[in-house]
Amino acid sequence: MSSRRSLGEGLSLSGRTFEASPNGGESRITSQRPVEPTDECAELELLLEWPEQVEYERIRPAAIFGSSVAERSRETGTPETTLRRRITSFKSHGMRGLFEPERFEMSRLDPEVQGLILNLKADYPPMRDNEIATICYVRFGKRPHGRSVRRILEANPTAIRMFRRFKPYHETEGIVERRLATVTLHSEGWNVKSIAGYLKTGRPTVYRTLKKWIEEDVYSLRDKPRGAKNKIDLRAMNEVRKLQENPELGEFRVSAALAQLGIYLSPRTCGRILAVNRKLYGLEKPERGSKKKKEMPFQSGRRHEVWSVDVRYLDHHLPGAGKVYSISILGNHSRALLASAVSTTQDLTAYLSVPYTAVERYGAPEVLVSDGAGIFKATQAKRIYRSLGISKETIEKRKPWQNYVETTFKIQKLMADYYFARAGSWEELVAARDRWVE
Repeated sequence: MSSRRSLGEGLSLSGRTFEASPNGGESRITSQRPVEPTDECAELELLLEWPEQVEYERIRPAAIFGSSVAERSRETGTPETTLRRRITSFKSHGMRGLFEPERFEMSRLDPEVQGLILNLKADYPPMRDNEIATICYVRFGKRPHGRSVRRILEANPTAIRMFRRFKPYHETEGIVERRLATVTLHSEGWNVKSIAGYLKTGRPTVYRTLKKWIEEDVYSLRDKPRGAKNKIDLRAMNEVRKLQENPELGEFRVSAALAQLGIYLSPRTCGRILAVNRKLYGLEKPERGSKKKKEMPFQSGRRHEVWSVDVRYLDHHLPGAGKVYSISILGNHSRALLASAVSTTQDLTAYLSVPYTAVERYGAPEVLVSDGAGIFKATQAKRIYRSLGISKETIEKRKPWQNYVETTFKIQKLMADYYFARAGSWEELVAARDRWVE
């Protein structure tokens, strides 16, 4: 069992000896025994009386002797960022930086920034700290931290505003003033939630106003009369006729141009007026696109009338096989791939194996189209064409679009090249080709 100390017996704490008064009065320090020097933060805190002393002992090794801040953070259990902030304050302001560190941190912000923070909180108390910091960035070009905003608000009580910058949305006379207030707050950095809360309106109203502002600029502030949006009169018809002198203007651009004149017609309505004017005044309809559509010279009117053939290089190298080529024949009428093969060469033998497969399955075509490569017009190839009754045609130079199989090669690039690149052997490459053909 532990025994209680008598009234006259001294208590020792933190190197000091306290003696209780016999009549129950306050205790007093009677003596102080020497204490062994130590660097342990927990033991030092028992010996120190003032918070400033504790703060100084925490930063002393790093601030005076240049020791590691991270190591000191682990020893004291203090966050590293806090230690660095205290060291900076100590080096800038000396011991005063330890007496009132938060006040010195707040003094880094300009008085105008601090005044704006307090005014914003007084204007709209529910506004969050990060939003206030964003508005400060929009106003001064420098964004304070959210914690700095919180410290300023806690250190300086905000007064209740007796007047408002803008009246509530539905109490403001005139739609222009209402929308102008919304746009003004948005331009200052207020978010939609705060704007709606301050103006006492719904968020959809704010979103709708800002969307119109983005699309129509200052013209969105004016109220558009209901029922007159699609009203067509002689003035509207005449303005559309003037705008139609520019043949490049379509219904959407005409509608936007009329809105700037105070005439609000939908693009569909403008399109109907443009069509009427073309009939009345003999105007031509503007062509879409800068180039006219080119006719394909080798179109087919029935099955197996015209075939197209070409060779494509595959950007894939098999180990020990070298380059790989894809040779394909396409039916121009059905757009079906009639025969295809992969080869390590692009010589005459590799080429003739592909039309042989196609002719064996479907019969000979009437016309075979290719580019001017030598394998397509070799003597042996021409002899085969004549024996089968095939008319050989060649596309024009630098016009590959005349060969229908070029489109199939683009499809092959999108759908099959990924699997061709993953093939590690010739068998896997042929299997990937077969899947693509099917």
